Amino acid sequence: MRAIVYDNFGERPRIRAVPEPKIAPHAALIEVTATGVCRSDWHAWQGHDPDVSLPNVGGHEFAGVVVEVGAQVRGWRPGQRVTASFIGSCGQCPQCAAGARQVCENQRQPGFTYWGSFADLVVVDQADVNLVLLPDSLDFATAATLGCRFATAFRAVLRQGRVAAGDWVAVHGCGGAGLSAVMIAVAAGARVIAVDVSPAALELARELGAEEVVDASIAQTTAKEDPGAIGTVVSDLAGGGVRLSLDCLGSPQTCAASVLSLARRGRHVQVGLLPAGPTPIPMDRVVAFELQILGSHGLAAHDYPAMLGLIEAGRLRPQELIRRRIGLDGIPDALAEMSSATPATPGVTVALPR
Repeated sequence: MRAIVYDNFGERPRIRAVPEPKIAPHAALIEVTATGVCRSDWHAWQGHDPDVSLPNVGGHEFAGVVVEVGAQVRGWRPGQRVTASFIGSCGQCPQCAAGARQVCENQRQPGFTYWGSFADLVVVDQADVNLVLLPDSLDFATAATLGCRFATAFRAVLRQGRVAAGDWVAVHGCGGAGLSAVMIAVAAGARVIAVDVSPAALELARELGAEEVVDASIAQTTAKEDPGAIGTVVSDLAGGGVRLSLDCLGSPQTCAASVLSLARRGRHVQVGLLPAGPTPIPMDRVVAFELQILGSHGLAAHDYPAMLGLIEAGRLRPQELIRRRIGLDGIPDALAEMSSATPATPGVTVALPR
């Protein structure tokens, strides 16, 4: 099969022929019809994730058709249209037993712990607990946007963030996850402030319903890259701070700015992956304001029906986030663009191998 492979971190990936994967008795083999190109894939390619071994094939949010199932798989058959939670939970550890499969103790993630969906075929381990059946009304490209960025934002805003109608919400970083968070928060009745350095991303955030936008590059320049400056701007726009703030980029600066945007007793949710090294969180503010600091890691497969129901009802429209469609061979360029602070194309890029 064809796959996008890199042999060294940071080295340009290349398309080449590799052997088709073999499946274990509990796994399923999926023909990839669409796969998202996510910033998490960029982190893996750059060597920021210790679980990635070389050579590697990235890709972890995808949709496709079941080609083959292992002997122990009971709930799935070839020909079904599916997506999957990128968590790859085991279904048996204490966290899985408690219903928290998104923090499974033994998770295996495509594109990170094993080869992923930047290929013609991908394996889904423990298929009975990780595959998700797609509604007939949902096209493959839209379904591929759900696997990481949209699903992660869904849990971050509605479950971890516990957003309520009328809440002020700040979204720091308007890439795929951030724009998803904007859409989901607006659908929940929140008043959203979007923060980014890209005018194009901020314009798209406004299209999705953001009430206010903040150009972080201007705020940082005027205050010598002080994250407190952005926090102050956001806080003032909300009339004294936001109830919920999300760092959807993943940098020490955006994390600090997010925390400093909060009203007293507000909630910060970390969505974007942070690079290795210290991340200074203003803990004096956390203590004085009794803030909550939370993480959000994907969405378990058993929680997908709630999200899919809102999509089928038209309350959520992830298809509006897709701004570019490419072939499999376009993935290396799409990954390289993410090395820029202001990618040329805002929104979500989806690769269509077929």
